[in-house]
Amino acid sequence: MESDKFKGTKSVGIFLSEVFHLFLLFVAGIAVLWAAVAEIIHVMKLGGPALKDILMLFIFIELGAMIAIYFKTNRLSVRFLIYVAITALTRLLVIDIKAMDNYTILTVTGAIVMLTASIFVLRAGNHWYGGDHEEQD
Repeated sequence: MESDKFKGTKSVGIFLSEVFHLFLLFVAGIAVLWAAVAEIIHVMKLGGPALKDILMLFIFIELGAMIAIYFKTNRLSVRFLIYVAITALTRLLVIDIKAMDNYTILTVTGAIVMLTASIFVLRAGNHWYGGDHEEQD
């Protein structure tokens, strides 16, 4: 049972934490946009994109989509973070494969396979057991 004298304080605290949360989300969105624009300007100065530049843009797209989905649903799916990690590891593999030894190549490839399997497990668990149905305020 909650005391009436702390209800106002709790409401203010919840409001301030939500404002802080949204502020940081806007900052993250602006940072992703800024980085994407900087990458596009870099590509334009070079005269065209290389494969590493295209893969970097996909990372920015995933980060932007993750922020947009959070604004729409008020939830942050772990799957999108895993997608970003898979794209980043793929970019690393594509760019630096000539400089990597076989053990490093197998390690990065194994990490990509494990992340892909984790996506499958998350999606299968969501399908078989249902999603999180918590009520949103």
